[in-house]
Amino acid sequence: MKKFLLLLSGLLLAAGATAQPAQGEVRNIIYLIGDGMGLSHVSLMKIEKGYAPTAFDRAQNIALITTYSANNRVTDSAAAGTALACGAKTNNGTLGLDAGGNRIESMIARATRDGMATGLVVTYYLQHATPAAFYAHVKHRGETDAITADMLPSGIDVLFGGGRKWLARECAEGGSYLDAFVRRGYRVATALEETADMHRGRVLCAVAEEEAPRAPERGDYLPEASKKAMELLAANTEGKQKGFVLMIEGSFIDSAAHANDTDWLEAEMNDFEKCVAAAMDFADAHPGTLVVVTADHETGGLSVPSGDKDFTRSESGIDYRYGTSSHTGSMVPVYLYGAGAERINGLMDNTELSQRMMELLGLE
Repeated sequence: MKKFLLLLSGLLLAAGATAQPAQGEVRNIIYLIGDGMGLSHVSLMKIEKGYAPTAFDRAQNIALITTYSANNRVTDSAAAGTALACGAKTNNGTLGLDAGGNRIESMIARATRDGMATGLVVTYYLQHATPAAFYAHVKHRGETDAITADMLPSGIDVLFGGGRKWLARECAEGGSYLDAFVRRGYRVATALEETADMHRGRVLCAVAEEEAPRAPERGDYLPEASKKAMELLAANTEGKQKGFVLMIEGSFIDSAAHANDTDWLEAEMNDFEKCVAAAMDFADAHPGTLVVVTADHETGGLSVPSGDKDFTRSESGIDYRYGTSSHTGSMVPVYLYGAGAERINGLMDNTELSQRMMELLGLE
């Protein structure tokens, strides 16, 4: 009897160990993309907070990435999103296809095929360039109906964002896309509040006809949706060998920078910072989680000049100046936290960042 109990105890310990990552092993990745976020955008947020600590300061490692596309030194979100999602260059405007028009597989598609759970959380519509780069294969980012058709079979478990008007359209298999998601086992919600009693399983939360409101009018939708997605994905992978990949986008950082609207930009950065903090807190509570925070490109050419050339003065003031209402070719930062943070270093291309993340998950 004693031998049996010892054997049973050993088997239980071994079973428990399969659900726990080995030291340094990456089981989950939370990938946060601040659309249009450059180092100056992070600087603006920190300056306006009086240099108080932010979630970005918790980063355990930092890198830089180049952002050019296959056909342009200044990328758009589709080409950059494809690079960050798939680890391959493509032409501006293209999603999930390489520069030759061949289909390429994103890390979320690879993770799904490998038995991992996956999720997307955005403030813009789910068919927009950055989220679509993780599941769609179209020559032009404006093919919204085709992108919606690609979303349905993607197998992504958790989806939070706008785009309800396209999801309400008729799909080839009958009924609307929303109906088709229900047939595939998703619980469908039209507001974040409706997901309060959803704690596991597949969820599609289409919070707006197109996009959610701008910050601060939308409240804490993005950080709360991010936390709910983490909760769902953690529950869906509890006790399993495989973890999850979750992409969270601060979509409107780009819009505010395009508008050269500093107050709006600050509000969007503060909102995104809450998501970064939530992801890092999750990593602290769930060993094996790597948090990667980066941008697809820089928007606005933002600089932070002194208000006076006389630096002998105790305070010269500062200004926020924009060089353009478009994108720039500047490199953007990468902030890393949690398991494997020390294994992504230095100056690299955006495609290499994606490739390294997939290597850490064994998704090459």
